[in-house]
Amino acid sequence: MMKKIISLLAGAAISLGLTVTAAESEDTVAIERPVVSAYTLEAGTAHIAQTYLSPLRYSGPMIALSYERMQAMRFDPERWVMRLSGRLDGARTRNNPARNATMWDLGLNLGWGMMRRWNIGPWSLYGGGYTSVEGGVLYVPRNSNNPVAAKAAWTVGVEASAVYHTSLWGKNLTLRYLGEMPLAGVFFSPEYGELYYEIYLGNHKGLVRGAWPGNFFRVNNLLTADIALGRTILRLGYRCNIMSTKTHDIVNRQIEHTAVIGVASEWLSLSPSRRPDAHARYISALY
Repeated sequence: MMKKIISLLAGAAISLGLTVTAAESEDTVAIERPVVSAYTLEAGTAHIAQTYLSPLRYSGPMIALSYERMQAMRFDPERWVMRLSGRLDGARTRNNPARNATMWDLGLNLGWGMMRRWNIGPWSLYGGGYTSVEGGVLYVPRNSNNPVAAKAAWTVGVEASAVYHTSLWGKNLTLRYLGEMPLAGVFFSPEYGELYYEIYLGNHKGLVRGAWPGNFFRVNNLLTADIALGRTILRLGYRCNIMSTKTHDIVNRQIEHTAVIGVASEWLSLSPSRRPDAHARYISALY
C-alpha cells in the first residue's frame, strides 16, 4: 500500500514538473511585433463649397500622398494595435456653372489611434479611438478682400475596421474597410465677413470653436485590397472623405473621391545590438 502511495505521489510530482516546465517554456518564447507600413498615391476629384470665400460650389481634380504605420502593442499584442497615419492633399477646383474662377486647396492631416482586435476565422474586427490634428488653406486668387480661408482642427473620435484574409491566384489577399469619425475637439473659424487683417490686428475673439458632430461632421471611408507579391505588397483601394462644418454663419462642405495605389511592407524594428530570434512568435497588426 505504501509503495502505491509513493508511486502515485512521484507520478503527480513528475506531471506537475512537466506542466510547469511547459508553461515556463511558453512564457519565455520571444514575441516579435513587425511593423506594417504603406505609402500610397491618391488621385480623384474634390467638391468644395466654402461660403466664406464664395457662394458657389467648386469641383476639380485632386491628388494626395498618404502614409500608414501599424504595429501590435507591446503590452497585449494579440488584442491591441496602434495605427499612425499622415496625409498631404491638394486640389485645383473651378466654380460651377460659370467656371471663371479657381479655388486651390491644400491640407495636411496627422493621426494616431489604438484599436482592440477580435479574430473570428478569416475575419479580424478592430474598434477603438484616435486623435488627429489637421491644417490647411483654401485660396481663391480672384477675391480681393477675402482670398484665403485657413483650416485648423484638433479632434478625438472613433475608428473601426473590418479585415478579411483570403487568397487570389495563389497570392495572399487582405481586404479591409476602415472608417473614422471625430466626436469632439476644437477648430478654427473667423466670423462671417471678418478679414484676416482684422485678426492680425488683434481681433481674436471667437476664433476657436468647440467641435462635435453637429457643427463638425466628418466620415473618412477607406477600402483597400493588399496583394502580397513576395516581400512587397501592392495596395489598391478607394477613399471617400466627407466633411461638413457650420459655425459663425459659414458653411464648409467638402467631398473627396480618390483611387488609391501604393506599396506596403512588413518589417522588424530591431536595435543594432539585438538579432531576431529564430524561434520567436510573430504577431502582425494587419496580415
